[in-house]
Amino acid sequence: MKERILILGAGGQIGSELAPFLAEKGNEVFVSDIRLLNTSFPFEQVDVCDFNALKALFEKVRPDSVYHLAALLSATAEKDPQKAWQVNVEGLRNVLECCIQYQVKRLFWPSSIAVFGPNSPKENTPQHTVLEPTTIYGITKVVGEHLCHYYHLRFGLDVRSLRYPGLISYKALPGGGTTDYAVEIFYKAIAKQRYTCFLAPNRALPMMYMPDALEATYQLMQAPSERLSVRTSYNIHAFSFTPEQLAKEIQKHLPAFQCDYAPDFRDKIAQSWPQSIDDSIARRDWQWQPHYNFATMVKDMLTHIKEKVLSSQT
Repeated sequence: MKERILILGAGGQIGSELAPFLAEKGNEVFVSDIRLLNTSFPFEQVDVCDFNALKALFEKVRPDSVYHLAALLSATAEKDPQKAWQVNVEGLRNVLECCIQYQVKRLFWPSSIAVFGPNSPKENTPQHTVLEPTTIYGITKVVGEHLCHYYHLRFGLDVRSLRYPGLISYKALPGGGTTDYAVEIFYKAIAKQRYTCFLAPNRALPMMYMPDALEATYQLMQAPSERLSVRTSYNIHAFSFTPEQLAKEIQKHLPAFQCDYAPDFRDKIAQSWPQSIDDSIARRDWQWQPHYNFATMVKDMLTHIKEKVLSSQT
């Protein structure tokens, strides 16, 4: 069924691809961001921390569904914890209030594997486990999960969420996340045949290719409400790899490529995160299943980024 959809934070890694993805499904898509965007979709420049401006946007659009993607990501958030709290927590609370006031049917809000911490199981991290993050980003995501759960229980708001792993995309550039190396490395491999990674070579992390992330988001939002057993945020997973494994897989296609390692503060963040995720509840509740594996993701990324690099040189 065609919906009026509002995407907040539409200029980020996910939003920039989610807008055309949802439009292709036949929906009427409106986009917003704190920055001015060059977009073909109806656009309003709004800061989610400005409640009155946000209310005016909801009044104008009257959305059926909202995708609230505005956030400071892990590495960026560590540089300004106060701003991260304002955007990630206060911004979410503003959106939740607007959704109640304007009777939004469904709200999607992304969580992250950053909700886990050093005391969470590292392998096959379960849906329900210890959440003791050591980053401000992770802390804001734990608070956000509980806020969403509260608004569902208290007000009946149909909030849905995914704990995204690291997301890999050839369309959008990195946005300040700890897993950004897994995008940067492809551009450097093609352009310079060399990359210096800011994570340790053996730092395994859960990852997902963007086409699967978009499909998972859409599938969750389309699932019947009565089938959803999780109202904090669902674990989802596709594959895990280390920087060294990624470099070796790229070398199968580009033998001359070399990768060096200079771990910085982002490696400490990654060290507190899981190495793999148990997403069996998502697979049970709404039949989640990734399409891409590690090898097919690498091959597809190289194909598309080569095309981008070549087109930029002509």
